[in-house]
Parts: sequence; C-alpha cells; structure tokens
Amino acid sequence: MAPEKYVVEVEKAKEASNGRPSVGPVYRNVAAKGELAHSPEGLESCWDVFRLSVEKYPGNRMLGRREIVNGKAGKYVWLTYKEVHDIVMKVGQSIRSCGVKPGGRCGIIGTNCPEWMISMQACNAHGIYCVPLYDTLGAGAVEYVICHAEVSIAFAEEKKISELLKTFPKTEEYLKTIVSFGKVTPEQREEVEKFGVAIYSWDEFLQLGDGKEFDLPVKKKSDICTIMYTSGTTGDPKGVLISNNSIVTILAGFRKMIESTNEQLTPDDVYMSYLPLAHIFDRVIEELFINHGAAIGFWRGDIKLMLEDLGELKPTFICAVPRVLDRIYSGLTEKLSSGGFLQSKLFDIAYSYKLNNMKKGLRQNEASPFFDNIVFNKLKQSLGGNLRLILCGAAPLANHIETFLRVVTCAHVIQGYGMTETCAGTFISIPDEVSMIGTVGPPVSNVDVCLESVPEMGYDALSSTPRGEICIRGETLFSGYNKREDLTKEVFTDGWFHTGDIGEWQPDGAMKIIDRKKNIFKLSQGEYVAVENLENVYGNASAADAIWVYGNSFESFLVAVVTPNKQSLMRWAEANGITGDFNSLCENPKAKEFILGELTKIGKEKKLKGFELVKAVHLDPVIFDLKRGLITPTYKKKRPQLLKYYQSIIDNMYKPAK
Repeated sequence: MAPEKYVVEVEKAKEASNGRPSVGPVYRNVAAKGELAHSPEGLESCWDVFRLSVEKYPGNRMLGRREIVNGKAGKYVWLTYKEVHDIVMKVGQSIRSCGVKPGGRCGIIGTNCPEWMISMQACNAHGIYCVPLYDTLGAGAVEYVICHAEVSIAFAEEKKISELLKTFPKTEEYLKTIVSFGKVTPEQREEVEKFGVAIYSWDEFLQLGDGKEFDLPVKKKSDICTIMYTSGTTGDPKGVLISNNSIVTILAGFRKMIESTNEQLTPDDVYMSYLPLAHIFDRVIEELFINHGAAIGFWRGDIKLMLEDLGELKPTFICAVPRVLDRIYSGLTEKLSSGGFLQSKLFDIAYSYKLNNMKKGLRQNEASPFFDNIVFNKLKQSLGGNLRLILCGAAPLANHIETFLRVVTCAHVIQGYGMTETCAGTFISIPDEVSMIGTVGPPVSNVDVCLESVPEMGYDALSSTPRGEICIRGETLFSGYNKREDLTKEVFTDGWFHTGDIGEWQPDGAMKIIDRKKNIFKLSQGEYVAVENLENVYGNASAADAIWVYGNSFESFLVAVVTPNKQSLMRWAEANGITGDFNSLCENPKAKEFILGELTKIGKEKKLKGFELVKAVHLDPVIFDLKRGLITPTYKKKRPQLLKYYQSIIDNMYKPAK
C-alpha cells in the first residue's frame, strides 16, 4: 500500500540492478510538495539565529537558572537576550585573545547551564568549531576527542576540570587554555602549569579580552559550526561535521511542521533544558527556542530534583528520552495502584472515556475537559501546569507508555527520529493523531526519504507493506566524518545517507522504526535473528524493565539478561510465599522461571517463531547503565560491551545445552 495523506511521491521505485538492492519510491512531506523547505533569507548561520533574536527581543528572558540561597533552591533568575549577548561578546574577545582564530576548535564539557550556551554562542560569533566533550563517551574518550579534533581551548563545569586534567600529558600538544564555568583551585593551577597550560576562572576569563577588538568574521552556510562526536556502539567516537546550513535548514523545517499542525512557538514559551547540549537533539531544540525569542531554563543537574525544577520553571515544552518517560510512567502507575478502590475506578473511567474520544478524532484538549479538571489536573500541575508538548527521541517509546502519557499529561506527546548525522529530527509524529502512536511520524519538510530493501533480513521496499533501510537526502545532512573519509563513503550512495535503521511505511505516510540493520546475527541452524525487533516485543512484558537478547552463532537458541520490574517481582514473590529482598529474588531459580514464562507468553502472543523465543534468562537487579559502560548517553545498548560484561553468565546459560 503506498503511503499517503502526510507524504507525496516525488520519484518512482527502482528494481534491483548491478548488485544493488531494490529501492522504494522517494517521498517527502506533503507540506513540501513543490520544493523542500529552506532556511529563510538572512539566516546564514547559527550566529544569525541568535543575533536576529537579540535585535528583535532584547528584553525577553533568555537563559535562567535557580538561585541558591543558604543551600536551598529558590526562584529562577534570568538573563535577557541583550544581557546574554553582552557576555557572549566578552567571551568571544577573550577566546580570540588566547590566539584562537576562526576555524579553531573549542571544547565544552559539563552539565547544561547558561555558561555552556554562552560559550557556544561565542564560538558561533567567531566562526570557531564548537566541540562538545563528554566523559560518558567512555574511558579515554575526552582525551581522544581533544586530540582528534585538535581542541586548543576548553570550557568546563567546575567539577569537570579534573576530567580535563586527566588527559595530560597526552593532550598537551593541542590543549593550551582551560576555562572554568566557576572557580579554579590553587592545586589545579599548579597542576596545569607543569604542562604550560593557562587556566582561568569564569570571572577572570571575562576580563581577558578587555580593550581588545576582534572583528566578527563573515560566516557562510557551508561553514562547519560544530563537530559532534557520537558515542556509537562500537569503536572510537566519530566526529560528525555539522554545518551552519544543516542547523538553519532544520529550524525552517521544524517551524513549518509546527505551523502545519495548528501549533506555534511564541516568545512566551519556556523550555526545560536537561538533555545534554552535547547532543544534537537538545542543541537543535534550544536553537529553535532562541529563534523564537523564547526562554530556556536549566535544571540543577540531578534527576531526583527534576520534578521540583519543573514545578518551579513551569515549562511549556520538554524533550525526553524513553528512560525518563518510563520513570514518570512507573511513578504514576505505582501511585495509582497504592490508591483506594474508588480513586482507581474513577481513574479507569476517566482514562477510557478520554482515550476513546481521542480515537474518534477529538483533539487532546477537547477530548474530556471535565476529567482533565477533576482527575488529570493534579498530574499536570506536578509537571509545572503549563506543559503543551513532550517530544521524545533517541530510542523507541513503548506504545502503552506513549498512549498513557498522551491521555494523562494533558500535553501532546510525540515521538521523533533522527541522528547526529541528520541534524536531529528527520521524522516527527503529529499531535492529536492517535494513529501515530508507535511511529515517528512523517518526514520533516527538508528531506526526501526512501527505503532500500535488505534481502538478507527479508525486508522488501517494494512489497505491499514497504520495509527496508531508511535512506535520507537533503540539506540537513552532515558534511562528513572528521578525518574519516572512508567512513563517510561507507554511508553515502549517490547523495543518499544510509541510516542503518529499518523502517516500515504506514498507510498514512508515517514511519515506524522496526529494526537495526547491523543488529542481526545467525543461529547455528542458519536462521537470522533481528535482535532489536525482539527486544521491542519483549519490552511489552510489564515484568521486565530492561532486556538484552543474545544469540551465539554456534548455538541454536537465544538467551537474555533481564532487569525485572521490582513491583512485579515482589508481588509475584508475595503471592507465592517466597521471601527475600529484590537482589536475592533475582538469584532465585523460581523467579527466573517466572520472568522467562512472562517473556514466552508475550512472545507467543506476538507470534514469534520458535527460534525467536528466549530459552534462558539471567536476572540483574541493576539496570544497564552508563557507569558500567553498557549503554550510550542516549540509552542505546552497547552490544559488544554487554557481551564482554556478561560473558561468563552467557557461557553458563548455554552450558546445559552442551
């Protein structure tokens, strides 16, 4: 069935030829039917995005953080667009007075804060490549990025200075200046002096350029403005070169997409900044808010205090990754299950009534104003009371969680899909379209998209349900991998970027991500297993919070490491007269049987084939985390690292089969 409604066909499908697989038709967003969206006149660079908003909205709130009085967090204190601009100009002059020229490389490491954004804008002003550094890329990654990108000056959150100091002496050839967002200790000064490096506190650095004048260079669309190193799941981080054009073009696409759904951003909107600015997802959304003269409030950097920050900031818009929304969902459902019978019954009635009305086509805010007021309002207030939009990306959000949050938050909950290489959002689902649940929506209006068949995985882009590798063409694409032309050539064919993700067109033109091309292996009987698809299926089991499925090519069956849902496991233990805390239950053979049974039940419900059913599980009470290097900062599983970490456990699960 050809996709329609939200997309339009611009090129015909191609049969397989010359050793290349078949390719489905090329589609683009119906809003870009005539031509793809471009950046507006006068918007040549990221600096223009900020500069024009300073001219238009000088007195508007721009960057805010909570004031700390006697150790307690108070109100948000704001800098206006004009005040931020004045500090940015000072920082830019100081960077240049350190000998950094346009085209130079400036690193930034630390939690999101006003200084992070100010340092980045100073780079934009002077045509300096901003290179985010983050220690969560893995051991030695900060050192690797500094050397690979040739970073000569680095800004750091006060507590991250030690991360930079650890990189010496290996980085001394490149890194000449360190600037703290806060203070610098005498010990730190002493340590860097050994390597001939200058170090400044934030206040000292602001004075450094006093009396010096460096003209702002002319910036072109094609100029690189940032090198973002992606965590990747294997090998060294890859430096993705992102041009001014990619960012200003995607902003035009977002604006068009928002307007086409009868929504709009205004200078009164407020964004909660907590996802790392070191990632393209948050970076582009913050640029979007700046483009509209809106306000950006920063969290305190502690997930446990986030709800409190939300309550104080009262944002209208947040971005999230599934892990954060999973937590919100678990917290809410736990509260509901501990409430009384009447409260629970009222919630069920309200939920069903509103969801049914949304399915009939009523807008979220019209589906049940009565129940919004008496049942869902409390939750709305806990998220600040003004939330209009929650945009989720980086990994798939489970259908039941997306549905639940669309009903109870009184906000639009939409999923998006993109990569660093595509400058974030490439597909974004549409508010108030319940049919979009479980999809990432249609493409934005800056790109053309097609699917390429993957015969070895059984995906056919020309079938009645078109499936294949998602390929993208357009101005939002990256300019290549830094110093890795070989890798750049690998992912581009005739101007098309191959994402490595497997998608399925929906009848209305939305895209559903169903698999990952590289995460495929063969079992000993010759059957191919698409592991991400299986993990998505098993993710529907409420008894499992996280699952990693593994298959050895010399064995005929699959095994898995599972973090059970604590409440489910404790309830099961109580019902079966089994005592012990969560950790000891995870070691109990009967608990393993219970979890395996739950996974098998889901697998059979979803009609998995026999060889796709997991035959043995290990229960780990600790969810896969960054600390152990088992996931990337955007919560994607690092499969080689998971295998290495759990190798002996995997071997033991396969032993009975020997």
